[in-house]
Amino acid sequence: MGIRGVTVSDVRGFGAQGGSAERQGGSEFSEDNFVAKVKMEIVVGKDQVEAVIDKIIEEGRTGEIGDGKIFLVPVADVIRVRTGERGEKAERMTGGRYDMSAAT
Repeated sequence: MGIRGVTVSDVRGFGAQGGSAERQGGSEFSEDNFVAKVKMEIVVGKDQVEAVIDKIIEEGRTGEIGDGKIFLVPVADVIRVRTGERGEKAERMTGGRYDMSAAT
């Protein structure tokens, strides 16, 4: 699909599946009752958004509680820390595995 990078994190939380402890005196909760989840972060161009959403739903939908949610968040800018490049220059992956495989 042309996705050049994905970040996957093991996280804990609660939502529709429950997992939160009883609340007493406000909004107290216990981390022991969080549910293990996986969080994926994918940054794509505007022209790729709908195709990526469709693919995630196609591959991830089971029809059961816990299939997850997709949150769309606009990215205001990209800055490559190593060089200080911003915008499209920083977004391009150069000198990494992607460039090495494209060169062969």
